[in-house]
Amino acid sequence: MRQIRCSLTAGALTLVLGTPALAQGGDPEQGGAAFLLFPVGGRAAALGQAAMADGGSSEAAFWNPAGLALMERGEVAAHHAQTFVSNNTALSVFFASPRIGAFGVSAYLVDFGSQGVRPPDGPVTGEFSPKNIELLASYGTHLTGSLAFGLNYKLIQFRQDCSGDCGIFPTQVGTTHGVDLGLQYGFGADSPFRIGVAIKHVGFKLQIENSDQADPLPTRLQFGMSYRVEFPPPTPGAQPLDARILLDLQHRWHDLDKADARVGLELGYGKLVRLRTGYAFLEGETRGPSVGLGVRIGRVAVDFSRIFFVSSNFDEPVYISLRADL
Repeated sequence: MRQIRCSLTAGALTLVLGTPALAQGGDPEQGGAAFLLFPVGGRAAALGQAAMADGGSSEAAFWNPAGLALMERGEVAAHHAQTFVSNNTALSVFFASPRIGAFGVSAYLVDFGSQGVRPPDGPVTGEFSPKNIELLASYGTHLTGSLAFGLNYKLIQFRQDCSGDCGIFPTQVGTTHGVDLGLQYGFGADSPFRIGVAIKHVGFKLQIENSDQADPLPTRLQFGMSYRVEFPPPTPGAQPLDARILLDLQHRWHDLDKADARVGLELGYGKLVRLRTGYAFLEGETRGPSVGLGVRIGRVAVDFSRIFFVSSNFDEPVYISLRADL
């Protein structure tokens, strides 16, 4: 347990967490529930967070739910990330049908750890534990042979649990609801080019104390494309070789003139091995490159990635995903 003076704790957590309880009426650039902007999954994180035109796994529920329509079979998945402010875990169960599409549920926990509360020149009086929770129900299907549609409904909650005397950090809970809507278009079954668009985190404000201090969700409009090139296998009977490049542009809903760019590159030896890298051109100190590796053995796939920040002020996050076909 880290023991932090109350005055320092409020400022530090407001800066790095952006949570409503600690920053009511805070930065409109982030809005409430800023954790929704954290990457989820080792696959997309390795590709510079460029995932609007990606799909085929349950990870698409956290990026563009239209990508769920590309799932060939059901899947269970677990994603974990260790970042400089939190430990993040997501669990998903999805079912897929060629006739009706893919549907499933996910649970996502962002745990900021426990903080000791100690007034100036006094003993520890309590401990508070802030965390965010997101529950998703997702569906993706093909509207036509080339056009895919996806939808997320999500329950979003901020919790701050207190034990003992937490002073200015009492137990607080705020809950709201939101949706994501996404489309992807593939230009035909054999086309190497695919585009995607999604509007994400649309919903009611997240209220902790009162309506005057409620924070809007960080609504985003995001566009993306992917282009895939196939190469002849090196020897007869070997796995095919391919390369993909992905590019995304993400806009804040209230300011469409500003966009964050993301680019990713993937090299693959069939479904067996996938090498990935990317760069997230974000504002602030968390922009930077990423690398990752995906390996599939039979019905089980593992994706690993690491993001490297241009700033040395933060520990660089590591992401790992484990997926198994049903």
